[in-house]
Amino acid sequence: MPAPQTNSTSESTLSEARPAQDIEKVDHTSPPSATKAVTNEPPDGGRDAWLVTFGSWWALFIAFGWTNSLGVFQNYYEKELLSAYSASTIAWIASTQIFMMYGGGIVLGKVFDHYGPRWLLVVGGFAHVFGLMMTSISKEYYQIFLSQAVCSAIGASAIYYACLGSLASWFRAKRATAFGIAASGASIGGVVFPVMVDRLIDQVGFGWTMRAVAFLILGGLVIVNLTVKSRLAHEPKPIHIRQYIKPFTEIPFLLLVISLSLFSFGLFLPFNFITAQAQTLGMSPALANYLVAILNATSVFGRIIPGLIADRVGRFNVMSVATLVSGILTFALWLPGRSNVAIILYAAFFGFFSGAYVSLTPALIAQLSPIEEIGIRTGALYFFVSIAVLTGSPIAGALVSVDNGNYGYLEIFAGATMCGGAVLVVFTRVVKGGFKWAVL
Repeated sequence: MPAPQTNSTSESTLSEARPAQDIEKVDHTSPPSATKAVTNEPPDGGRDAWLVTFGSWWALFIAFGWTNSLGVFQNYYEKELLSAYSASTIAWIASTQIFMMYGGGIVLGKVFDHYGPRWLLVVGGFAHVFGLMMTSISKEYYQIFLSQAVCSAIGASAIYYACLGSLASWFRAKRATAFGIAASGASIGGVVFPVMVDRLIDQVGFGWTMRAVAFLILGGLVIVNLTVKSRLAHEPKPIHIRQYIKPFTEIPFLLLVISLSLFSFGLFLPFNFITAQAQTLGMSPALANYLVAILNATSVFGRIIPGLIADRVGRFNVMSVATLVSGILTFALWLPGRSNVAIILYAAFFGFFSGAYVSLTPALIAQLSPIEEIGIRTGALYFFVSIAVLTGSPIAGALVSVDNGNYGYLEIFAGATMCGGAVLVVFTRVVKGGFKWAVL
């Protein structure tokens, strides 16, 4: 009679029995706590996973949170530093900054797949801080454009993609929740930075305001570099153009790219123009400068709560609802609204529902992608989103000029593109999962 099997099987025997493809190589660029073999299945929790989430929160605070405060600069540049330039010309600063944030992923995503997050965080952090320091001494349009919209934005983009790829490697079932928590950092940054800039710029001037922002970002970078790491092994591999083409041969991924790119034409227009628009309707500058902060404050809840719900009822389902409501709100509240109350309510509700777009987009990309291709696929999608962002604000600024300084045409453009993108998100969900209800 054979002896009963015990639990004393040696670790070496287990390693031999495990399929070779389930064991990944050690990422020697990570801290010592990560230098043990890991499996392809994300842990969906644990100390290291939540530390990466914490670090990613700070990363989005200093990268995307800064980008979310651009509405304050559009208004300040129009009235003070760049008053000789049109609204459309000044809008190229904001749109280029967001373009660099998103568009850099076509290269940076591949860098992450090859080398992991460490160099992206170090080099990107330096570029972000250096660009803002140069902005602090800039006086001319081209100087501000190169330092703020190009140098700082490229650095912020490297930080952003390093953390998106790293976070995706630690979560699967709780992926939308983790991304939502991290993305709330961008919303908090969108509250802190506009208020900080608005208060300091009158007290210490534009130069020292930008330096104070740069020092705050530098402190955040220390936390990010100490906590963010990838769970995967990263090795340089040959680059082939088909690696970029292959994702677009998959219909669900292609539809996701088209739908989110169309939605992005209108998404950032309230962030960039609501402050100036409100003042044309008689809102005091003091109150109008808080609209971006209100928008980002409600977006904190809009990034966390939909993520929690999405992991239970489906990420595509929640994204479909959130994008549709964002577009409808623009037509129903921002376009006809003429009072302070209507504009504040729009900022609050739009901030909540549009927040889901930011937190759920990485989760949707990961849902449609092999984990080892997460960097290149994220970069490919955001590259097309960046083109929409780059052209959206200048188009909107031109519409303001055509509308004799009014914002009705801009609001219609924003609402139409967001509603169009939302309808395509719903179509993508149907193509992926059919018309029947399912957690998708």
